[in-house]
Amino acid sequence: MGDEFSYMVTGGAGFIGSSLCRHLIEKGACVTCIDNLVSGRTENISDLLENDRFRFLERDITDAGVFDDFDHVDRIFNLACPASPPFYQADPIGTLKTCVLGAINVLELARRTGARVLHTSTSEVYGDPLEHPQRETYRGNVNPIGIRACYDEGKRAAETLFFDYHRVHDVDIRVVRIFNTYGPGMRPDDGRVVSNFIMQALTDEDITIYGDGSQTRSFCFVDDMVEALLAMMDCDCFNGPVNLGNPGEFTMLELAQKVINLIGSSSRIIYLDLPEDDPTQRKPDIALARERLGWEPKTILDEGLARTIDYFRTV
Repeated sequence: MGDEFSYMVTGGAGFIGSSLCRHLIEKGACVTCIDNLVSGRTENISDLLENDRFRFLERDITDAGVFDDFDHVDRIFNLACPASPPFYQADPIGTLKTCVLGAINVLELARRTGARVLHTSTSEVYGDPLEHPQRETYRGNVNPIGIRACYDEGKRAAETLFFDYHRVHDVDIRVVRIFNTYGPGMRPDDGRVVSNFIMQALTDEDITIYGDGSQTRSFCFVDDMVEALLAMMDCDCFNGPVNLGNPGEFTMLELAQKVINLIGSSSRIIYLDLPEDDPTQRKPDIALARERLGWEPKTILDEGLARTIDYFRTV
């Protein structure tokens, strides 16, 4: 039996969005994918385009009236927004508009149709954190005028909008904060550390580490992340926010060495200056996700990297 709900996934041709669309289709759901293809790619959803339960619409969620032709949708996943620094910094005003105007348009659609709507916020709302690991109660350390602020502050403002629509209009919301996620479907030119290191190592180029390599990140495999998003959408007694990520913590140097070893690359590691406002530590406390969703990631980093490397060998 198919899923009884009709779904919309904004940003559905992106890395995580396309994987989410695929999982929903496999469950038997009907899915409308919305994407303006700024960072998403039709290649990510090419296997879905002929499925009669899947519909792709190339649209920008910041446009006025973007959802006027929708009179019914049950559940909305809002993933629209470039998530890698090179992409969101290339058009900072557009990024902020996507976070704020896009959120308003999505929320108005949910208000009009009675849909449940899940918003994907980010660990970037914590900025360069002074608390480690980061819990949902931590309010962050964000530079509001820095080069990353279009994304960091945009996502913070979007969270405000979601909770205000819930309080004022009783919109049925869910808010998650996604930590670093990787896996098949990433763009080769994504600009984030996993794809950068893998592409450099596959071509035996120098692997570039920014700073001294001691800064840390926690990496969640995309399949685990999609399971968390589905669990949060199906949760009937919790609005969030909730951290979603893998609490395993690795330095950039450890990650680079793992990639080199898994590929058997002859790449050298070189060091460049740390970008402005780049966080020194990033690790989620996922106690709330474990308690409320019964979720935790299953894929260890070496396994996920091997699967991601296999994917990048084919692109």
